[in-house]
Amino acid sequence: MREASFRIEDVIDEYHRLMHRVNPLGCRSLVCKIASLIKTLIPHHQIASEIQDIKLSIRGIKERSERYNFQISSSNSSRETENGRWRDPRLSSLFITETEVVGIEGPKEELSGWLLDGAAERTVISVVGMGGLGKTTLAKLVFESQKVSAHFDCCACVTVSQSYTVRGLLINMMEQFCRGTEDSLPQMLHKMDDRSLIIEVRQYLQHKRYLIFFDDVWQQDFSDQVEFAMPKNNKGSRIIITTRMMQVADFFKKSFLVYVHNLQLLPPNKAWELYCKKVFGFELGGNCPSELQDVSKEIVRKCKQLPLEIVAIGGLLSTKSKTIIEWQKVSQNLSLELGRNAHLTSLTKILSLSYDGLPYYLKPCILYFGLYPEDYVINHRRLTRQWIAEGFVQLQERRTPEQVAEEYLSELIQRSLVQVSNVGFEGKVQTCQVHDLLREVIIRKMKDLSFGHSVQQDSESVVVGKTRRLSIATSPNNVLRSTINPHFRAIHVFEKGGSPEHFIGILCSRSRILKVLDIQGTLLNHIPKNLGNLFHLRYINLRNTKVKVLPKSVVSCIT
Repeated sequence: MREASFRIEDVIDEYHRLMHRVNPLGCRSLVCKIASLIKTLIPHHQIASEIQDIKLSIRGIKERSERYNFQISSSNSSRETENGRWRDPRLSSLFITETEVVGIEGPKEELSGWLLDGAAERTVISVVGMGGLGKTTLAKLVFESQKVSAHFDCCACVTVSQSYTVRGLLINMMEQFCRGTEDSLPQMLHKMDDRSLIIEVRQYLQHKRYLIFFDDVWQQDFSDQVEFAMPKNNKGSRIIITTRMMQVADFFKKSFLVYVHNLQLLPPNKAWELYCKKVFGFELGGNCPSELQDVSKEIVRKCKQLPLEIVAIGGLLSTKSKTIIEWQKVSQNLSLELGRNAHLTSLTKILSLSYDGLPYYLKPCILYFGLYPEDYVINHRRLTRQWIAEGFVQLQERRTPEQVAEEYLSELIQRSLVQVSNVGFEGKVQTCQVHDLLREVIIRKMKDLSFGHSVQQDSESVVVGKTRRLSIATSPNNVLRSTINPHFRAIHVFEKGGSPEHFIGILCSRSRILKVLDIQGTLLNHIPKNLGNLFHLRYINLRNTKVKVLPKSVVSCIT
């Protein structure tokens, strides 16, 4: 179906291009129009044939679907789920002991202060950050500390995640309250209607100082869903939430006093301490041998201070023989190991949840980060203009596409997917990037969806197929060894070592539906005269090239 949808997009764009050729700018005479029409008779016939072929293909897909009774499954289901082997990779964070954790002393003290001190009014403490930072681990350790648990009359810890019912959460809360206080469970609790259940919970909590921990909240309006079950009794009650989305924390501010802790990456020294504890915790006194110091520091550097990645890779290395050669193999092939090693599958699963939970209009926007090289700091205007040129940004009344695109970027930042690298004087984002581990997840999604392909080395073959976008971090002329796909919608060139004139010339003669051409910082000297052939081109970036003059055909291309 995806390939069929690509063909539909292509045939529509090709039709628009042909219609432009039938009625070219500046051609108003009857003879000129007839000549243009004759030239397009064969292409029109080819388009009609392609449409018929697409219809047959879709009809065949529908017939096979009905014949074999295909059913749409959720993205979380898999063969492992069917066999009962799959487990939620986030579950382990609820059972980590304090001796296994490093670098949480400051955050733990701050959260404990908010829980034990401060105003008597009902208060929410939000722990916000990207997947893998240790939000659940931190909050659970604070929640279970003796000093905190003794301060409250009743406590409950409820995992929310993406699939839940408010009714199920409230019943779970009541069961934990009664279990902790040894009160009897209300009769007919499971058979109460929603209104009666909320009243029952409110009455139970009305005269108590309660502590409720909602872990892994995704729904922005979660506050509205649970607010009325938690009474304002001015007894110092507290609610803890962990979330990847700042909007979730902000939504609570309508009805609650809210404190927000933005959990950060580990400092370098703490990242090293966690690595040594995980790899050498049961041998060598928790210390890294001198002969493995250099390769170990390189591995920790590649983890970019993300606790989950350090723990997962540390667990993998703890099973390997302690030799430089063995560890260098792991260091040099981390991206491959992420996809095939059982020790690391939880990493990609946890971060994939952030992508799966995105609204449809943000998914292509986050995938676009995979077209940029590793550690590349991206100018926000460059990025958002490319989104607009690709058609990712929805038009809204009384708002410019630039304003909507800025809002998209802000939402990705609020969801802890995009990291702000630099902020301007007005507080606006200037540059941004994604964590390397998230980038690996994005690249895998990008390939699975045929969204794009990145060529990193001269020896790497170009997978053409139906790939829609191409990112080149090697000599672009080497890419010509494979036929340039006429269906590319965007091409990004990041290599500065060679002049790409020949590549650009071939591109202009073969491409039909290219919308984005980014060759910033290359050694390009001039633009081919046939650039005007790129009828659909909406964005071209020549910044920091040697191009001094644009050909006249560019005018017809952008008008």
